[in-house]
Amino acid sequence: MLTLSHVFFLMGALLVCSAIINAIERRWWNAAFWVIPAVPCLVGDQILAATKAGTRWPAQAMGVGVIALALIAPRTRGGVPEGDPAAREASARRLGDRLFVPALAIPVLVAVLVLYVRYVGWPVTRLLDVNQSALISLGIATMVALVVALIITRARPILGLTEGRRLLDALGWAVVLPTLLATLGAVFVDTGVGKAVAALVGYVIPTQSWLACLVAYGLGMVAFTAIMGNAFAAFPVMMAGIGLPLLIQRHGANPAALGALGMLTGYCGTLLTPMAANFNIVPAILLELRDQYGVIRMQVPTALVLLATNLVLMALLVFR
Repeated sequence: MLTLSHVFFLMGALLVCSAIINAIERRWWNAAFWVIPAVPCLVGDQILAATKAGTRWPAQAMGVGVIALALIAPRTRGGVPEGDPAAREASARRLGDRLFVPALAIPVLVAVLVLYVRYVGWPVTRLLDVNQSALISLGIATMVALVVALIITRARPILGLTEGRRLLDALGWAVVLPTLLATLGAVFVDTGVGKAVAALVGYVIPTQSWLACLVAYGLGMVAFTAIMGNAFAAFPVMMAGIGLPLLIQRHGANPAALGALGMLTGYCGTLLTPMAANFNIVPAILLELRDQYGVIRMQVPTALVLLATNLVLMALLVFR
């Protein structure tokens, strides 16, 4: 049966291959950088099992690895050249719209697999873990898209690894940042940051006012998302600090409406922060923009209008 562990194993294999190619080319810092995240991808289940069994050093080693990533990242070098621009343009003209087929195949296949698992099931449910069907489907679709791309372009399979390495080196630290920030959110919850937020809010705003609590919740989602770069990381902190004790338990807010609109409000912070590297920094790198923050600058008006709209919607819908 396919599980999420198999998807992570494929990710780890790509990272290891990228490290090997960099080492062959004597790009030592790049090689060292990609080896570190490859380890939890390849042996994450064993690390988790050892931690649950009471062995502390694997988790501590992962912490050391995160520090090492921060120290190595400034020393890594950018991506290797893509090749002759004229040859690339000639190839693009020859392939035409067929170049979009692999990219479009990924969302189409994910949607088909997820809907099939949900509404039909057999025999796919016997082949993959239904509890992680969306992520596993994404892994399957990505591999299928790779095969389709090789067929369309008639490229050698090794090109998938070399081009994957080139993109990883071009993006650099931005590739691992979302994962690290999501983990940070879980760490914040476990260390009691939510309780600290609740205590701070109690000193700053009149907690007897549902409107004041609602505004604090919405702005807090934006602020924490901007800090951590991920609304999923900010949500448990703000829900534990403001949403649950003040809005739901004290003022009777609807949990479903509060959660849905709160997450949408958090995404306003995503539009405003370079910490959301996969949304705001990666596109600037891939498009070779002169201003690496150009995407963020264009998104500021949208973020502010969406924030105001979400606050109004929460005020109208959460307490109905």
